[in-house]
Amino acid sequence: MATQGFKRTKLACYSAYFTMSTVFCLPPLLFVTFHEMYGISWTLLGTLVLVNFCTQMLVDLFFSFNSQIFNVKKLTSVMPLITSVGMLVYALVPTFFPQYAFPGLVVGTVIFSVSSGLSEVFLSPVIAAIPSDNPQREMSLLHSLYAIGVFTIIVFSTVSLRIIGNVNWMYLTLFFALLPIVTSVLFMSSPFPDMNKESVFSANKNEKGKRIELVLCFGCIFFGACAENVMTNWISGFMESALGINKTVGDILGMAMFAVMLGSARIAYAKFGKNIFNALLLGMAGSSVCYLVAGFSSNVLVAFIACIMTGFCVGMLWPGSLIMMEENVPGVSVAAYALMAAGGDLGSSVAPQLMGAVVDAVSVSDFAARMSVAMNISPEQIGMKAGMLVTAVFPLIGTLLVLFVIKYFKKARS
Repeated sequence: MATQGFKRTKLACYSAYFTMSTVFCLPPLLFVTFHEMYGISWTLLGTLVLVNFCTQMLVDLFFSFNSQIFNVKKLTSVMPLITSVGMLVYALVPTFFPQYAFPGLVVGTVIFSVSSGLSEVFLSPVIAAIPSDNPQREMSLLHSLYAIGVFTIIVFSTVSLRIIGNVNWMYLTLFFALLPIVTSVLFMSSPFPDMNKESVFSANKNEKGKRIELVLCFGCIFFGACAENVMTNWISGFMESALGINKTVGDILGMAMFAVMLGSARIAYAKFGKNIFNALLLGMAGSSVCYLVAGFSSNVLVAFIACIMTGFCVGMLWPGSLIMMEENVPGVSVAAYALMAAGGDLGSSVAPQLMGAVVDAVSVSDFAARMSVAMNISPEQIGMKAGMLVTAVFPLIGTLLVLFVIKYFKKARS
């Protein structure tokens, strides 16, 4: 089938990626509300983020081994409806049964996280399988829709909650629960390209080299996800606690502008990019610098700019790892994309949790107490800066890994 015949399929994938951003950025915006309305502790609220990514990772790993037994079109068509069900549970259980607010939030999170995991497994390989003169452009555009979604949802949610009040948060959530239904209808009425559904661990005699290549790509997406999601999850808190910026301003100028830079990098690569190795290397190295500047700088404006620019640097690390895999690993299957998604979700879980652990540990240490007196800032600010410096290790290691990967693939080609 000609490329023209898949226009609606691409539109459905773009719509799905846009709506998927809801389940990542809406819950953190509501955490303060949940804490105040239902008395849910910060530790339990942080657990919701962990539940989200762990559920996605389990889905990704499951499909790494079993992708060949499922109908891709049927699962992809149902996937947005699962998101809607999860959002409905997320909104309605705390509203009607406030005494069970946290269990309701957990159940809702698990349900829409299953859908997010399926999105990561299927959307990229569907786009990659559609005939195109510039497949890198299509993949980069797909992932840019996530960043555009984050920006749109943060701004829309912040303004909406200002108008209707935080106590009416459930109406906003119900509105977002309706959007995936449109995506589901698009998928049901769209043709699907032929896709390779072999297991990533098939027993082919030529698979040994391929497995090494997949492990290298897995490592790149892991460290890329670490670099992206530490800042994604902590930029608002860092700006408020470490830089003293108002929360509303931090959310809009911080989180939203981070998303703008993230999307700008992906759109720029879709239009002008040609060498994915250079994009990955510069992205890893650039994000390392941004984390170090944010951690070391005592100037609020410089640290603020470093946080924002991290979004541009990490923009191509996740989709770029997928593009690198497509270009350098022969016979890429749906299972390979599932394995890569698991690597991304693992990084998205581990790195932000480490940041939190470092902040908590350093904030109450004697070192922070001494430094706060010397620098005239609070121990929590010391903890936040220490967290940024420690988590800079992920893109630093990622930079070294990309250098090795470049040499490996060049040697493999020759």
